[in-house]
Amino acid sequence: MRGLVTIRWMWAVVFCLVLANSVRAQIDETPDAVDGLGVTEHLNEQLPLETQFTDDRGALIRLGDYFDGEKPVILSLNYSNCPMLCQQQLNGLVMTLSEMDASVGEDFHVVSISIDPRESYQKASKTRLRYYQEYDRPGTADGWHFLVGDVTSIMAVAKATGFQYRYVPERKEYAHNAVLMLCTPDGRISRYIYGVQFDEPTLRLSLVEASEGKIGTTVDQIILTCFMYDETAGRYGPQAFRLMQLGAFTTVACLAIGLIPFWVLRRRTAGVDAKFNSNSMDGHLPSNAT
Repeated sequence: MRGLVTIRWMWAVVFCLVLANSVRAQIDETPDAVDGLGVTEHLNEQLPLETQFTDDRGALIRLGDYFDGEKPVILSLNYSNCPMLCQQQLNGLVMTLSEMDASVGEDFHVVSISIDPRESYQKASKTRLRYYQEYDRPGTADGWHFLVGDVTSIMAVAKATGFQYRYVPERKEYAHNAVLMLCTPDGRISRYIYGVQFDEPTLRLSLVEASEGKIGTTVDQIILTCFMYDETAGRYGPQAFRLMQLGAFTTVACLAIGLIPFWVLRRRTAGVDAKFNSNSMDGHLPSNAT
């Protein structure tokens, strides 16, 4: 009996290993469009402050206009027609900024540069208005800046920040990463913060570091891509959902393989014990013979 149980457990372990390798293979599969994309951190790199853009009011400006030597800047590269990731990132940013005592405009600036050279300043203006209203803090309008520009200007900032992106023609969208760059008042990169949700103490302290001209280091890099959106299905992360399904199936299968033999053995053992106890009791009944 014990030999049979050992064999079943061995098969359970083998099966779990096979499923785990299958899940790992799924994780390693990435769309060709995002292969090679990442962020090469250029800490303490000077931004190209003379680069020209058009602001959300249609005025021609220099990037350096937002670096006054006194206030740090939160810089991001997004685009208004991004199907999911950019919205999640900016929503997460606004949510965290709303938790902070420091205010946009008064204590720091938020600058978002569109990586889509076709985006108009009118579109950028609508995007800016949306997040300003979502922030819902009066007197902070002058701290929000959404810029558009030509390919040369966009690439100049992307190169300086180490931000990589790629246009995907068949999907008519850009594959890129979700990252914020915290910049010093004189236009140097102080820290990179990755993701779409931001820890309030981390963002607050990063702004403090940037305002003092200190250069931080990144411990964890969580890179998200803007390519994991299935426009037909209307949902984000179909591959991630498939991985979750595989993970759930793996867990259930392992539990079933491991526990079913145990339950069967337990029932059989209980039956044998009951029969043995019954026989033992019969063997010790007092005799009626005289």
